[in-house]
Amino acid sequence: MAARIEQLVTSGEFSLDGGTWQVDNNVWIVGDDTEAVVIDAAHDAAAIKEALGGRRLLAVVSTHAHNDHVDAAPELADLTGAPVLLHPADEVLWRQTHPDRAPDGPLADGQEIAVAGTVLTVLHTPGHSPGAVSLYAPELGTVFTGDTLFAGGPGATGRSFSDFPTIVASIRERLLTLPPETVVRTGHGDSTTVGAEAPHLAEWIARGH
Repeated sequence: MAARIEQLVTSGEFSLDGGTWQVDNNVWIVGDDTEAVVIDAAHDAAAIKEALGGRRLLAVVSTHAHNDHVDAAPELADLTGAPVLLHPADEVLWRQTHPDRAPDGPLADGQEIAVAGTVLTVLHTPGHSPGAVSLYAPELGTVFTGDTLFAGGPGATGRSFSDFPTIVASIRERLLTLPPETVVRTGHGDSTTVGAEAPHLAEWIARGH
């Protein structure tokens, strides 16, 4: 059976720089009836485990280490035996949420994660955070962008460890170069396409963050 994409929305808190906000997060499951990977284990490990059913979880892949994207990752790893993968540049953020538990393995630009006969290629897309990554699956016609690119513009860069010129460069060089029909599956909110977002690049730069 070919790989498919499932979406689970979980709710909880995002905390950084002394502030806390209620947020809904997209948890993405890529796989078939036998095996899967989870992209961003947010808030509710039990709900994610239930959505997996009896499938073997190959990895918990973190697009970045803001707490709302990794707060349930260690528990999900303990429930399933799957490793938690994170780009090393985000370990400083990871430690704010999980000071006593390190990620199980690194993510690197160009790394390939195979699941259910398809491949997710890691694209290092810093800016929202230093180690932010996107995951491109050409066979599925999609890219998982975490909080780097949303419907309507780039992710927030007004908090610690973020940088607006860097996120714009990541989007321009790594994401908007993908085929325009590529579906952009985001960390929060609705999906979009590369083609829908590309015309707005100059406006984002002019507006800044």
